[in-house]
Amino acid sequence: MILHQIEALKAIGVTEVVLAINYQPELMLNFLKEFEKKLEIKITCSQETEPLGTAGPLALARDKLIDVSGKPFFVLNSDVISEYPLKEMIEFHKSHGGEASIMVTKVDEPSKYGVVVTEETTGKVEKFVEKPKIFVGNKINAGIYLLNPSVLDRIELRPTSIEKEVFPKIAAEKKLYAMLLPGFWMDIGQPKDYITGLRLYLDSLRKKSSPKLAKGSHILGNVLIDETAVIGDGCLIGPDVAIGPGCVIEPGVRLSCCTLMRGVRIKKHACISSSIIGWHSTVGRWARVENMTILGEDVHVGDEVYSNGGVVLPHKEIKSSILKPEIVMAVAEAKHSKTKVLILTAEKHLGLDNENDKDYYEEENVAYETGT
Repeated sequence: MILHQIEALKAIGVTEVVLAINYQPELMLNFLKEFEKKLEIKITCSQETEPLGTAGPLALARDKLIDVSGKPFFVLNSDVISEYPLKEMIEFHKSHGGEASIMVTKVDEPSKYGVVVTEETTGKVEKFVEKPKIFVGNKINAGIYLLNPSVLDRIELRPTSIEKEVFPKIAAEKKLYAMLLPGFWMDIGQPKDYITGLRLYLDSLRKKSSPKLAKGSHILGNVLIDETAVIGDGCLIGPDVAIGPGCVIEPGVRLSCCTLMRGVRIKKHACISSSIIGWHSTVGRWARVENMTILGEDVHVGDEVYSNGGVVLPHKEIKSSILKPEIVMAVAEAKHSKTKVLILTAEKHLGLDNENDKDYYEEENVAYETGT
């Protein structure tokens, strides 16, 4: 999904991308290296040594974001997906003359979110209302911003929330404006939402008659297949499937509503639906994987194994069926408190608890300099 953002930025003339990452940045940079050359865009990272919230990373990357031109820069949350009307956002930003612009999107149940209250005619932000009990509006922050460099002067190098600490102050000075996002939008921070976001993205490609979508008698609905993937005879793929680079799909496989990351192998007559298969994982012959099963990197599911919503952490071999949704860890026995914390963290990160998952993770920002 980050690649989708980078492609949209490149299309409007952005020349450099800065990723705000706090864990193993080399993994992300290695993944994006080939696209850096292909898209002819510079990709670097700014690494946090401690979590800095949604604004602190901008202060950390200050030197990368400011140049002599004084031009504004984009900030995108990495866990949202939309059609990214960035050219229109630049024009909107120029038209109002304020210090910052944010994208907002309409939702059916605004009480679950922080609502952005604006002037209808100008888009000037009047206030933010967190999870309102009475109706005050239905527009929420879409996680896409265009900021003047002066905004960086408002941010200290410490854990800071741009939504709760920075934007309200700019709004109080009547310098914050909101543009309504056209088309689809989805927060894909949780696996179930990722699958929904994939469907919306593929549907948008269909509406644009994009050549990226796969065609053929074995394709059903909207499907993305990397050009390096190998598809066997007798497969039925779709709808809403994305197949990454270097994947091998053996004959007779059925895929629907799923994502296969780089280097995945699906063996003969396996069936995958509503699931995410991690990098370099394998699903055995006649296996069935469904109901939001998530396989981490280098997971190997045996022949004829069934997974009903299993969440499998990396480097695990699954030899027996997972009959109900549960987390399978790489460590067989968990006796120490440190391991228990890991289980708890995994549950919350993957959205398996019953509480509001927004309380348990910080959205990572991705900052970009505009080329306009």
